Amino acid sequence: MVKVAGFPHRKELKDFDFDFQPKLNKQQFMDFASLRFIENNSNIILLGNSGVGKTHLATSIGIAAARKRVSTYFIKCHDLIIQLKRAHLENRLETRIKHYTKYRVLIIDEIGYLPIGEQEAKMFFQLIDKRYEKKSTIITSNINLSDWSEIFVDNMIASAILDRLVHHSSIVNILGNSFRTASALSK
Repeated sequence: MVKVAGFPHRKELKDFDFDFQPKLNKQQFMDFASLRFIENNSNIILLGNSGVGKTHLATSIGIAAARKRVSTYFIKCHDLIIQLKRAHLENRLETRIKHYTKYRVLIIDEIGYLPIGEQEAKMFFQLIDKRYEKKSTIITSNINLSDWSEIFVDNMIASAILDRLVHHSSIVNILGNSFRTASALSK
């Protein structure tokens, strides 16, 4: 299950340097790794600047789920949008949305790094709506939730997406320095 999940790396929670991000509640992430959030069909939203560990943490939770034989899939937001757009052009959008809806845990990484057009935002909404209260979604973003209308162009679509994502979710704002920048500067 770990191999087919599409993780960008095999970093686990034990590999995360909580000392580097001391404002994070380590116990909260241990609870996420217990997978209780999946039982409740809850979501996890990780927000913060580039390099603070959002993808590492999301992947760690996903690996914990996959190891427990929970169907899990990791995808970058841009890749997801491209796949939904292609499916729409090929008249198989509904099938593609069903594909992503089948996973008990869907990790959508890097929302906000690249703009999303109005048509793509509507497709993204359809996916989130299908998963709402049925499956768990983990989101990472460098954009505050209050600014998501800038990502999705349309304020109404952004509000509808957020409404469904945050309803049953844990939102973690990761404040701190970039691991990558600190590593590069130490060399």
